[in-house]
Amino acid sequence: MQTHVIIVAAGRGSRAGGDIPKQWQILRGKPVLAHTLAAFAGWPVTLVIHPDDRARAEALFPGLPLVPGGATRSDSVRAALEQLAESGVTRVLIHDGARPLVSRALIARLSAALDRGPAAAPALAVTDALWRGAAGRVTGTQPRDGLFRAQTPQAFHLAQILAAHRAHGGAAADDVEIARAAGLDVQIVEGEEDNLKLTWPGDFARAEAILKGRDVDIRLGNGYDVHAFTEGDHVWLCGVKIAHTRALLGHSDADVGMHALTDAIYGALAMGDIGRHFPPSDPQWKGAASEIFLRHAVALAGAKGYRISNCDVTLVCERPKIGPHAAAMQSALAAIMGLDPDRISVKATTSERLGFTGREEGIAALATATLVQP
Repeated sequence: MQTHVIIVAAGRGSRAGGDIPKQWQILRGKPVLAHTLAAFAGWPVTLVIHPDDRARAEALFPGLPLVPGGATRSDSVRAALEQLAESGVTRVLIHDGARPLVSRALIARLSAALDRGPAAAPALAVTDALWRGAAGRVTGTQPRDGLFRAQTPQAFHLAQILAAHRAHGGAAADDVEIARAAGLDVQIVEGEEDNLKLTWPGDFARAEAILKGRDVDIRLGNGYDVHAFTEGDHVWLCGVKIAHTRALLGHSDADVGMHALTDAIYGALAMGDIGRHFPPSDPQWKGAASEIFLRHAVALAGAKGYRISNCDVTLVCERPKIGPHAAAMQSALAAIMGLDPDRISVKATTSERLGFTGREEGIAALATATLVQP
């Protein structure tokens, strides 16, 4: 059971404006057709083009099978179907090249529907009131019950839709019309509002906004740090000074929790660690407050267009006990990072008396940070 995708892009699309057909116009940095083809990545595709566009298509999509379109959309689809007639393909998805926002979920729904019948197509129920009009005035109304807005891709068993096209021989609004003329039962599957067809100039702005909403860059970073105990009477942990029988040894104030968190942010940005930005060989950082490092990492994330969604710090030690100070640590980190406290987690665990933390030779910390753009 082999499925093939036919993308129809032979029209001129004059209503969309512009100097070139709409399917070749630039949408968020690349041609509309490039977005459409990307939606079907991994599927075998045949692209139906206007003969005048062959050089452009070959340059942009080298190796992609191309079929010259006909005088009507129906002619173009039939030409592609005829190419597949002896190929062993059993199913086809026929899609408008000017619908660049089709989702993989919609494609999956159509594929599943073809297991139950010879044809399926996506649609959305009409929810607006419908009028008839002439000369700029309302001349009547139309009940909307049972009316749907048709979309593509439209899915068919190849042998039946090819036979339907051969028998039809004329123009049609879409392939469902031709299928129904041949007596095929066409299932309606749920369409998607975002699966718009670019028709008017304003449609490009809407598509840009949808694509921008999809382009969310989420990054995760992990940090790990260890500091040994030395003589002293307090430790700094996640921005809070805690009285203790020993201190932590380090070039700065040795705030092991804040160091791990700082490294998590640098890691999410793929920008190294604290040592790259604040070398321990530089005497100016001797005894420095670790919030300097954390503020730098947060500012760097902001400068690169990221916001910190949340972070989680785990302190590993036998003593001091972290629970009584966790809320203060959460508040201290929130103030330094400019975040709501409920986006920051601080917790602790022991190593069950195992290893260097179990022997109370030092404290370890692990941290995770989530960065989001935009």
